[in-house]
Amino acid sequence: MVYTSVQGAEEGTAFSPVVQSNRQTEADVRECGLDFAIGRNGIYIEPDIEAIDDYKAAGEIANCAGKAKCGYTTRSELAFAYARMLTEGSLNGHTLLLHGEPLTQSALASHLNSAFGTDLVFRSMSVDEYRADRVAALGDFMGTVIAGIYEGILNGANDQPSDYATASGRPHRAWDDYFGSLAT
Repeated sequence: MVYTSVQGAEEGTAFSPVVQSNRQTEADVRECGLDFAIGRNGIYIEPDIEAIDDYKAAGEIANCAGKAKCGYTTRSELAFAYARMLTEGSLNGHTLLLHGEPLTQSALASHLNSAFGTDLVFRSMSVDEYRADRVAALGDFMGTVIAGIYEGILNGANDQPSDYATASGRPHRAWDDYFGSLAT
């Protein structure tokens, strides 16, 4: 059995209940008596790619992550890792953090600039400001959860050593290569 879990702050943010629920499922998987591997996914980078028009219109990426680093990943990198986790017996019983080289939001803006020919900057907001912004845009539930994810990033929950190479048998795709493939 392979379980896809999440990385994030286990306490103290609006996203923590989601993380705690995943930790409980991880415990249930460990206790079920079957062979298992657990992957804790990093934050998907694709929503930032999909938001490029909004970022361009604003001229910035604005959130509450501050100068903290976040272990991002891509759906295709996760698919590669999970395929190997399903077939490689040596990964049985392991819990693996699946992400690439952690990025700050300023580094993310720089990568987006090189890929899309933009001139984005990162603007840091307080957690409360960002929560209000996301609630206004996405509604109370989703806006609060998204703000909780970025609060976890701010608090260092998403800047952990990656086990991606162990899970996949190769390094995570480098961000220069990934964003270079998106260049317009």
